[in-house]
Amino acid sequence: MQSTKRLIGFMAPYVVWALAAPALMALEVAMDLAQPRLLQKIVDVGIANQDVPLVLNTLAWMIGVAVVGAIGGIGCTVYATRAAQSFGTDVRAGLFRKVQQLSFADLARLETGRLVTRLTNDVDQVQEAAAMFLRILVRAPLLVVGSLIMAIITSPRLSLLIFGLSPLLITTFAVVMGRAQKLFVVVQDRLDRVNMTMLENLAGVRVIKAFVRSVHEVARFARVNEDYMRETVRASVLIATLMPIMMLLINLGTAGVLWWGGVLVRAGTVEVGQILAFINYLGQMLMSLMMVGMLMMRISRADASAGRILEVLETEPSVQDAPDAHELADAEGSIRFEDVTFSYDGDGGEPVLRGVSFEIKAGEAVAVIGATGAGKSTLVHLIPRFYDVTEGRVLLDGHDVRTLRQDDLRRLTATVLQDTVLFTGTIRDNIRYARPEADDERVEAASRVAQAHGFIDSLPQGYDTLVGQRGVNLSGGQKQRLAIARALICEPPILIMDDCTSAVDATTEAAIVEALSNWPGAHTRIVITHRVGSILGADRIIVLDHGTVAADGTHAELMASSEVYREIVASQLGIQEEAHV
Repeated sequence: MQSTKRLIGFMAPYVVWALAAPALMALEVAMDLAQPRLLQKIVDVGIANQDVPLVLNTLAWMIGVAVVGAIGGIGCTVYATRAAQSFGTDVRAGLFRKVQQLSFADLARLETGRLVTRLTNDVDQVQEAAAMFLRILVRAPLLVVGSLIMAIITSPRLSLLIFGLSPLLITTFAVVMGRAQKLFVVVQDRLDRVNMTMLENLAGVRVIKAFVRSVHEVARFARVNEDYMRETVRASVLIATLMPIMMLLINLGTAGVLWWGGVLVRAGTVEVGQILAFINYLGQMLMSLMMVGMLMMRISRADASAGRILEVLETEPSVQDAPDAHELADAEGSIRFEDVTFSYDGDGGEPVLRGVSFEIKAGEAVAVIGATGAGKSTLVHLIPRFYDVTEGRVLLDGHDVRTLRQDDLRRLTATVLQDTVLFTGTIRDNIRYARPEADDERVEAASRVAQAHGFIDSLPQGYDTLVGQRGVNLSGGQKQRLAIARALICEPPILIMDDCTSAVDATTEAAIVEALSNWPGAHTRIVITHRVGSILGADRIIVLDHGTVAADGTHAELMASSEVYREIVASQLGIQEEAHV
């Protein structure tokens, strides 16, 4: 239960509620312990002596005690629920904040589906355990101890039965708990797989339908779903066996009390009321022990979930601000790579980039081109520190990017990624996502440069048109143009465009390139593209080949000096273009 204990800090703001719940439960327990003694008084004194006033008076006391106990129980439930729900909300918020801090590499390692499970099901398990703990923490132990004491006071002889049953109960709990925790870890892992498969299918539903693979995907989901079902059944069956065993022991104990109690009544050493009271205390004690067992089972499952939550909360982001990181309010936009090597797996992995060195002057428009897998996207992801270099340095205006604050660095380098992501909301809200305070004039200006204003203006609601989840109601080209506008509205010193016009026709792409050349907001532009026609106007072209800089220069220079570049041009524009140049 070490993992669960390490989450207790999230309960600190709600300590008053967390203390009030057990205190009110203690009141209910005290009232519950008083009831059997009052019942004994009615039987052994009131009924035996035919004292009706005493019976009625004692009944009134029993009703009063029950009402007070109910008030305590209701109060306990209210405060326990408020504390547990608030605790769960804070844990979930803490997890979400941590996810926002993680780097691309961390998110890839933890996986989206597993993170979703941690934010939902795992937090629910811990939250429910907290609520159950606050309600039963006082009730079960106090009822066990209180019932045992009252049973001994009521009949010391009959109490010997309790000491015979207790070892059996404790042994049962220990065996079941030991096996349950391991099973619950497996159950949560299988739930991860279900969520991952579901998310993957929802994201790729168009591809699935396009290739008529619905039957295959249904079968794939069925396998992980059934695997989850099997593990859940195993864990549930194990827990379910606990209740019949407990009831068997309770019934055996009750039968033993009735048999031995009958013998003692005939011998004249105990009275009927004592037996009734003793059976009540025995039932309370055994039921409380069962509650303790169920609580421990719940905590056991919650502990498995808490461990998974802590795995995320205690993950140190692989990209962090240095302790002495300094601010950079503005930048001219010069960039320099010095002998940069990078591997996604760290020092021991296969390098994606090897010994890359080049310089981009402030205000230059530079195109990066190369075959698929050459390392183009990886290269530009190192500038805003989505990843850190394995060796070498990346410098912005002479500053190693690792010495700058990430917030400043990313505010100065607007990046349009390959995968276009839009958020639920209006088109206007999506464009000014990074600058919520931007006025309509700035939104429209950025949209015009991105060649998005035309199609936006043609929509019935214009900029107030709602964008569906992930932009489902827009075409690929429209989404890419909105993403470009979203980056332009920041007016960054450095604009990075990572193959973000692949779904745009050549004419529109040419219009975007021309408009960008006159856009005052971005001084330095880095464009990754597979289209040679869109980079001919760049100040410089960097050619990547297998993670190294194969060539660097203007189009004319590269046509004269770089065989790799000539092959790329020939493959797209044809031999005639090559000969002409």
